[in-house]
Amino acid sequence: MGRRLPPFAAIRAFEAAARHLSFAKAADELCLSPSAISHQIRALEDFLDTKLFERRANQTHLTLTGRGYARRMTTLLDRLEADTASILTRADRTLRVLCTPGFAARWLVPRLDRFEHPEAVRLRVSTGAPSTDFASNDADVVIGWTEPTVPDADVVPLMRSGRYPVASPSFLAANPLNRPEDLCNVTLMHDETMDQWDEWFAAAGVAAPRLPRGPAFPNCELATSGVEQGLGVSLGYDMMVRDTIKAGRLVRLFDTVTMPFVIYSFICQSHRADEPMIAAFRAFLTREMRASGDAAFELVAE
Repeated sequence: MGRRLPPFAAIRAFEAAARHLSFAKAADELCLSPSAISHQIRALEDFLDTKLFERRANQTHLTLTGRGYARRMTTLLDRLEADTASILTRADRTLRVLCTPGFAARWLVPRLDRFEHPEAVRLRVSTGAPSTDFASNDADVVIGWTEPTVPDADVVPLMRSGRYPVASPSFLAANPLNRPEDLCNVTLMHDETMDQWDEWFAAAGVAAPRLPRGPAFPNCELATSGVEQGLGVSLGYDMMVRDTIKAGRLVRLFDTVTMPFVIYSFICQSHRADEPMIAAFRAFLTREMRASGDAAFELVAE
């Protein structure tokens, strides 16, 4: 048995007229005559066997049924428009990924050539937590900070990490740091997103100095970049700085680590989660996370 649906032209005419509360404006939007709009709406009312509009004092008003039906039709057409646009914009097989500058520079970009379609990825970075509003963020995938709750989206925990102090070799040459207590006497870099110096000092069993003891930055990446320039000591996320440490640009200080937590999640719209490019990118991140993780800092979920 087929679907019992009204003509699409009648739905378009009704939705536009209801949105504008004007047959003339709906006609302009759809490049039709007002009489054609009126004809389509009468056809829809006949199909539904109910009045959707009423006319009072030369003005057009929605009936109670018409108001409810209009809201639902606008939602359906908005969704249809968005889904159609997403397919049209993906015609060139691009994947728009929104993430933090730290994730892009220190983790993703050095590994991106191992993705099967590296040429298809279009990276955008945000100075703060990346927007998860897919209606406005111009992204197919968001590498979101922590584990946000996002309506109508799949949020998959991707990376967890603890933090420890890091400094540059040049800074340590001028400021020997042999004990955790020595950090109380040097410049400490802070990040406004999540500053955990109090937590680290408590874990190290050291009375924290009066904080802040240095400049504050919008995110941990800017703080870590300042540390690379020899400006002080910051708390680096292990999963973000371990490659930089291996390269010799940073040095880990002491064994104490803050409690690991999920720092990044893979986020996409639920109805798009199985699209080939999105699924392939998620699988790529999963493989790379497992390859770079260990027993203490490991992939949380696939």
